[in-house]
Amino acid sequence: MSLDTTNGTGADGVPPDDDDVTADDGATGATAPAGAEPLVAVAGEQLPLSILVERYETEQLQLDRLLKEEKGAVRRRRQEEQLKPFQVELLKLQRHLEASHQRMIVLFEGRDAAGKGGTIRRVTRYMNEKHYRVVALGKPTEEQRTQWYFQRYVAQFPAGGEMVLFDRSWYNRAMVEPVFGFCTDDEYKNFMRGVVGFEKDLVRQGTILVKLYFSVDKDEQARRFDRRRDDPLRQWKLSEIDVQAQEHWDDFTDAKYKMLKRTSTADAPWTIIRSENKHLARLNAMRVILNAAPYAERSTEVDFVPDPRIVVSGAHELELMEAERMTAGKFAS
Repeated sequence: MSLDTTNGTGADGVPPDDDDVTADDGATGATAPAGAEPLVAVAGEQLPLSILVERYETEQLQLDRLLKEEKGAVRRRRQEEQLKPFQVELLKLQRHLEASHQRMIVLFEGRDAAGKGGTIRRVTRYMNEKHYRVVALGKPTEEQRTQWYFQRYVAQFPAGGEMVLFDRSWYNRAMVEPVFGFCTDDEYKNFMRGVVGFEKDLVRQGTILVKLYFSVDKDEQARRFDRRRDDPLRQWKLSEIDVQAQEHWDDFTDAKYKMLKRTSTADAPWTIIRSENKHLARLNAMRVILNAAPYAERSTEVDFVPDPRIVVSGAHELELMEAERMTAGKFAS
């Protein structure tokens, strides 16, 4: 039966039955068998409508993913641009240290996956490599274990005009080592007893000491661990210690409290960096470092004031932790 396209009836004037209707291919005039799925001509190929719908949905998902990635890339570029004025100031600070022969040490401590390494990379990105070093010491050798505990760290201290950034420091003995049993109780107690005087002498003799503790909540740490586990490019970051960090969350919190209580002093205070938002943590860590020493040609157009939502003094962090303990019966952060 053929159709009269002007009025939807057959040539004999009778409306066709459903079974009599066939799908035209739009190009060659080929039709699908009665009751079969309609065919659509695409680039000379006859394809069932369901296949086209599936292809469309797949391509739409790919497009959405690409748009999301592009949006993320644009956001990251914008964030990197926001850091550049502070990176220019860090170059000025570096020149000041060189000209005045001052020594500067910056400690990066905190929980695993809290953003220490990423911040160090942004801080040093444009620095003169001749006048700064990043120190990340591994497990001590048997010989080093027989030495004065601070000895291998002192060996890395800056000369005049140099900045040294410690990616974890002598505070391993206040946090990781006691939590995982890598030191004895006596070694821990001796460290906590001696570190305050050690840092006081360091500062008294002219070294600028900045102590940063990066703080991240438990859920965000877990999310970052999952990302490291699933991403082949990040799996190298996931150590056995990291895997156990969530299990020992409360132990690390207790160790953090004891460390701040004992070692955040007038001579060498701790500064807490809230690092759930990595970009804001990096930017504000730069502000803290830049505010640690006066230097010439300080820009009047750069905002050097740390964001109080991100930067907290060690003393205030202790107050917050003690309030948590009074309210909940234990520390929560």
